[in-house]
Amino acid sequence: MKKVALIINTHAGKQKLAQKLDKIISRLNEAFEETTVYQSEKEGDGKRLVEEHAQDVDMLIAGGGDGTVFEIMNALAPLKKRPVFAILPGGTCNDFSRTLGISQKPLEALEQIISQKRMEVDVGKYGENYFLNFWGIGIISKVAEEMDEANKQVFGRVSYYLNTSKLAFKNEAFTLKLSSKEFDFEENAELLVVGNGSFLGGIQSFFPNADVQDGKFDVLIVKEAKLKYLKKWLEAKIQDDYPENEKDDDIIFFRTNQLEVSASPEQNIDCDGEFLDKTPATIEVLPKHLEMVYGEML
Repeated sequence: MKKVALIINTHAGKQKLAQKLDKIISRLNEAFEETTVYQSEKEGDGKRLVEEHAQDVDMLIAGGGDGTVFEIMNALAPLKKRPVFAILPGGTCNDFSRTLGISQKPLEALEQIISQKRMEVDVGKYGENYFLNFWGIGIISKVAEEMDEANKQVFGRVSYYLNTSKLAFKNEAFTLKLSSKEFDFEENAELLVVGNGSFLGGIQSFFPNADVQDGKFDVLIVKEAKLKYLKKWLEAKIQDDYPENEKDDDIIFFRTNQLEVSASPEQNIDCDGEFLDKTPATIEVLPKHLEMVYGEML
């Protein structure tokens, strides 16, 4: 690969990419024949920059947090000709970069990107939106909705755990109707997570064994939140203790490549940490849709 573009949000996280920007640019210039750096200053900049420049480069790097990655990937995924996609993590959680084994130290991650180890990864899609990591309703969306931005910056990933424990036992159940080739469900529930990656909130949690190349989602339904489930989530034991097709009274896990979801009352959808829509939704896997740079796979 000769031509590389970096779209960077220098405001992400605690500006850790901004502090190393000169070194990042210098190293990219050493490694590639042509490097162009664009700074994303506000929402919408990433999408515009992808639309303007993605067709002209061999690799596109998203530098920033999960929100930056989401915006850039959503502009990239619909294109017919897509360059190789890489993540230079600079946010609080950086979840999908962790799934790909990318270092959370920017200069180490940069060397992994320069090494150009690539794999084709699945992408989730619902409506006109795409996701790399997860799609969820119920408790998972309420955790993010009530997240205090100041605490997120100060406490980082710990703030996710604190908010989860605070909200998990409010018993805000909804009627969930789910339909797929593998499994149908229509009962009260408190959580639905449709996963592609294996990290959430910076920890390897619901789906530690997720495979981003298997053409299927990992799906988790929790009918009633209990302390034992929160503990297993934090310890990344949900998938191990509740394997596919073994149904517990309160928890269900299965895999599928497409599902239809509705809820009463309608639920806010958390898609890789972004809130764009409410239920209902049809969710599908786009198998091996993006070619991405990876590091040391877990």
